[in-house]
Amino acid sequence: MMSKFFSFTASRDWFYRYSFAKAGLRAQSANLVDGTIMHCWVPKIIKSSKPNLLLLHGFGANAMWQYGQHLHIFTSRFNVYVPDLLFFGESYTSRPERTESFQAQCVMRLMEAHGVRRMNLVGISYGGFVGYSMASQFQENIEKVVLCCAGVCLEEKDMENGLFAVPNLDEAASILLPQTAEKLRELMRFSFVKPATGIPSFFLRDFIDASPSNHLALLNLVEVFVMCKDYVKEKRELIQAILHGRNLSVLPKITQPALIIWGEKDQIFPLELGHRLKRHVGESSQLVIIKNAGHAVNLEKAKEFAKYLKSFLIDSAAFPSPYPGSLTDFIHDKNDG
Repeated sequence: MMSKFFSFTASRDWFYRYSFAKAGLRAQSANLVDGTIMHCWVPKIIKSSKPNLLLLHGFGANAMWQYGQHLHIFTSRFNVYVPDLLFFGESYTSRPERTESFQAQCVMRLMEAHGVRRMNLVGISYGGFVGYSMASQFQENIEKVVLCCAGVCLEEKDMENGLFAVPNLDEAASILLPQTAEKLRELMRFSFVKPATGIPSFFLRDFIDASPSNHLALLNLVEVFVMCKDYVKEKRELIQAILHGRNLSVLPKITQPALIIWGEKDQIFPLELGHRLKRHVGESSQLVIIKNAGHAVNLEKAKEFAKYLKSFLIDSAAFPSPYPGSLTDFIHDKNDG
């Protein structure tokens, strides 16, 4: 009943819209002509002296809340673009494709529509799948790549072999696309090392039932993967497309400098996939493992996450290796997130 009179998600949505606008961004939708509409936060004023930065979100309501805490770090140094991926926020398509390859092509077309040819990118979780595909397909357009808890190197057989905490794809989809308060609580348990407890069900129902403009998190604690009831079928198909027929042997290797960030206790995409991705990409990549963090490492350890992004994307001497000529894993153990 209370949620009918006061929506915490609506107030959070307003707050992020205000903060994005204050950071110099404006919301704009682009018609890609083939039945595809993509919504994106773009710079109000584009400065040619600045490099471009593309921020790709993971499964969730829309792009704003996953990067809201970190936006101020980048807007003074980059022309920042924050799109809603297809079937999230205000982006959608009538086309049947559901692969991350198609998502990547649509994002590239969106960036070209805004006159952007070269860019750095950050991809969180599912956004990392899309970002990796962009780096592979458009090598000359993508400069640096950050992949956060993105299980790009998973294989279809991993589910059968018990790598994941869920037994099958249907169960995974029911958690990643929570339609009840209890499923949302279960998602929080999978996403955080120390999930919030005692959250009233009416607050959780507010997240699940909210309209596309009213999807934001509760006290920064359920700001991960909170789903609406819009495009549930299509989002299930996105999840299915990630796993179906996936084989590491045919995954292209990206050549751009890449930073891989992983939560040590990730239960969505276990840490083994982070090591696997590091081995697959090779010497052009660096792996950071943040201890006492789960899949929602960008929220659970926001300070550390921001520090590593800044070091890699902005600072000139990012991640100096203790051994000359080699790249090593950097493990962060500070518990101040």
